[in-house]
Amino acid sequence: MRNYLVAGNWKMNTTRASAVELAAGVKAGVQDHPRVEVLVCPPFPYLSAVADVLRGSKIRWGAQNAWHEKPGAFTGEVALDMLQDLGCTHVILGHSERRHILHESDDIIGRKVDAVISAGLTAILCVGELLAEREANQTESVLNRQMAAGLANVSASQTASLVVAYEPVWAIGTGKTATPEQAESAHLHLRNWLGSRYTSQIGEQVRILYGGSVKAANARELLGQPNVDGALVGGASLKAADFLGIIQGACEQVA
Repeated sequence: MRNYLVAGNWKMNTTRASAVELAAGVKAGVQDHPRVEVLVCPPFPYLSAVADVLRGSKIRWGAQNAWHEKPGAFTGEVALDMLQDLGCTHVILGHSERRHILHESDDIIGRKVDAVISAGLTAILCVGELLAEREANQTESVLNRQMAAGLANVSASQTASLVVAYEPVWAIGTGKTATPEQAESAHLHLRNWLGSRYTSQIGEQVRILYGGSVKAANARELLGQPNVDGALVGGASLKAADFLGIIQGACEQVA
C-alpha cells in the first residue's frame, strides 16, 4: 500500500527568518501518522537554517532543483553533493516554471532525474500540460513525452527512488484546480504508463502526487481519488496553518 506524501514547494519565497518560522510552525503542528510523509523544499539559501529546525523530526527537507554534473565549473548551479551534505532527501525536477519560464528541455530534465536517483536521492519528476494542450486533447501525449524523456535512463530497480507529480500548468498559481475526476484520469494514465514502461507492480508502487492550487478546502476530495498519493503544494505551503490543513486531509484518508 502506497503512503501519502505531502510536499511543500516554497519556490522563490521567504526570508531566513520567515523560513525558520514557517518550518517551526509546520513542525509544531504536524500530526505524526505512519502513512503520511511530509516534505518541505525551501529556497537554496535557507536549506541549512530549515534543516536545523527540522532535524530530529519526521519532516524531511529537499531542494527545488539541482544540476546533473559533479561539483566543478558551473557558476550559479548547485551540486547533489551539496544537497546531500545538508541532509536533503528529495529534489523537485521538471517543474513547469523551469520548463516554460527557464526553458529547461526534456533532455536536461532527464539527465537531472538520472543524476539525482544515481546519487541516492529521491527525484520528484513534475509533468503536466498547458491549457491549450488540454483543450486540444493532447494531455496524454504530452505526459507520455515528458515521462519518456524524464525516465529515459531510469531502470526498473531505480524507480524505488522516484515520485511523479502531475501538475497541470493551467492550474498552477491560477486558483484553478483540476476536478477530482480530471486529476484521477491523468494519474491513472501515468500509472498505466509506468506499468507499460516497467512492470505492473512498479506501476502500482510509484507514488503520483497532484499539484495545482491545492489547498485545505479541496485536499480531502483530491486525495481521496484512488491514484492520487499526495500533493505537491505551492502557495498554500507558505502558511503553516494552510499546509497543515492539507496534511490533515491526507491523514483523514488513512485514519
